[in-house]
Amino acid sequence: MVEPRSGLARLILAIALATVGCGGGDAKSSGNSGQSGSGAASGGAGPSGGSTSGGTGGDAGEAGGIAQGYPGDQGIEEHPDVIFADDFETYGNASELWDRWDNTFQQAQTRIATESGNVYAGDQALEFTMPQGDTELSNGVQKVLTTELDALYLRWYSKFEANNDIVGSSHNGGGMSAHYFNGNQATPGIPADGTNKFLVEFEHWRGEAATLSPGMLNAYVYHPLQRDVYGDHFFPSGLVMPNTSLPFDFGADFQARPEVIPELDRWYCYELLVRANTPGELDGRITFWLDGAVIADFGNLRLRDVATLKLDRFNLSFHARSNPNSATRKYYDNVVAATSYIGPMGSP
Repeated sequence: MVEPRSGLARLILAIALATVGCGGGDAKSSGNSGQSGSGAASGGAGPSGGSTSGGTGGDAGEAGGIAQGYPGDQGIEEHPDVIFADDFETYGNASELWDRWDNTFQQAQTRIATESGNVYAGDQALEFTMPQGDTELSNGVQKVLTTELDALYLRWYSKFEANNDIVGSSHNGGGMSAHYFNGNQATPGIPADGTNKFLVEFEHWRGEAATLSPGMLNAYVYHPLQRDVYGDHFFPSGLVMPNTSLPFDFGADFQARPEVIPELDRWYCYELLVRANTPGELDGRITFWLDGAVIADFGNLRLRDVATLKLDRFNLSFHARSNPNSATRKYYDNVVAATSYIGPMGSP
């Protein structure tokens, strides 16, 4: 698996955090809404000074996103821009994930959850368990794209169990990549050079125990200007790790936003856009939405130098280098991949 580097300076933790409620329909959401010091950045202008929903970087997008036309995500797979959708309702057990996903990891630690508090909508969700121990473990599911793409939106709902206390290397969200995998073998520690690969993961980083769990939202990125053999971490404020004292040029339209630490035991709607640059131009883009609000938008990016390097897969994951404190779980529900903005689930 990919492996991030050392923790951020404590100065990041001084940035104020605002709080918003769960987006979309309030289907079976649960959690500790009063958890101190955590939450999500609310509102604000979009990447180009517009709305916090819809397309980015000059894209028009649909008002409110694709999902608003499909209450409860019912029939969303029929939209012409949707290339994959899974609400986990059709599986009798986790072994049947192979019917729709191209790879699953740690089958013994993967389960189809049916408890109401562990399901966002409908009757079932995907559960990954991280056992207590000092052994590195990577739970996950991957989908290989039939047609490789220059840009992709990926939306999912997710929550961490309340006892999550993982510190250090932990890839624990959703992402997409271009030729990062050789077959099903990841290629960590091999830098991106513009022709071989790129990778973007929308995840949480908790480099030290003083940071609230599950950590600060960030993009973990393999790209040609990365600062080490492992990927960089891009934070909403504009800081880049490692070497946070060095600035990174995200372009004239970059807007620094507050760092975000979601609450544990609470469902959120996550969405990630990755748009590969035109070779020779700095027009690549990575954008995050949390509950329908833009919380980070990174432009002026060089992800590739050749047009043949395209996105070829996406994934959901729950990885840790070690988890010595206690076994813990993470849940996923209502995953959609599309070529335009998806947005939170519309209310039935």
